[in-house]
Amino acid sequence: MAKGDGRAKTAGVQETGAAAKPRRPQTQGWARTRGVSRWKKLFAWLLPHRAAGEEKRIREIGRLIRYRFRNHELLEQALTHRSFVAGSKANRLDSNERLELLGDAVLGLAVTEYLFRRFPRKPEGELTSIKSLVVSQQVLSRVARQIRLGDHIRMSQAEERSGGRERPSILSDCLEALIGAIYLDGGFQEAMRFVRRHILAGMDALLHEEMLRNYKSELLEFAQARNWGNPVYRVVREEGPDHEKMFTVEVDVAGRARGIGTGRTKKVAEQQAAREALRQLQNQGA
Repeated sequence: MAKGDGRAKTAGVQETGAAAKPRRPQTQGWARTRGVSRWKKLFAWLLPHRAAGEEKRIREIGRLIRYRFRNHELLEQALTHRSFVAGSKANRLDSNERLELLGDAVLGLAVTEYLFRRFPRKPEGELTSIKSLVVSQQVLSRVARQIRLGDHIRMSQAEERSGGRERPSILSDCLEALIGAIYLDGGFQEAMRFVRRHILAGMDALLHEEMLRNYKSELLEFAQARNWGNPVYRVVREEGPDHEKMFTVEVDVAGRARGIGTGRTKKVAEQQAAREALRQLQNQGA
């Protein structure tokens, strides 16, 4: 009996151990299941709210630019600065640089076509000067601020802290990328409508403002303030009969910039050349 009792006890211990052994993983599995369930509930709550917030943001951008995108991914890419993808696993191709290249070409065509039809009596040189003004960084960044584009650009925290949302180069590049995205999403007519509405609408006021500026004086002050001496102007070409002569003038600023301008008089051509030289120097950060 003692041996039997011993065996029974041993068996009882084994049975108890065998029965107790799976209890721990069962409890852990239950805890893990409960934890996963909590995360599922959290994600189930977060995802619709995030989607709703993103939809609200897209609607707000559409209201500001007065265009509703069919393909939201094009809009997101147009608003993605290269700094946003530089520190992540995302590809550099996910930034807005490719769209900016396309948008620059679409913008150039839209503005050129508009000027060609608007000013049938102006020669190529004058149309080129007006176009370069309308698509300049100064004008494009101003338009981008008017539609609050900087508020919606995706960029790195470092870029944002350094003033990226107000930087003219970033704003103008993003506006061109947006034009490229609209072209892909809705075609040239939609892109042209955007350009007319937001850029060309203020062209007359811009040209009037331009007429009042004296670029030769500004360039002279700019050069003298840096001890570069006086800008040097020279006529490089004269074309046409005396009553419709066109002058092309080149200005050199201490070998640091060279502007070329065209006009019906030497004075107008010099002003255009001075403006181009100023633009170059400002872009160089001189």
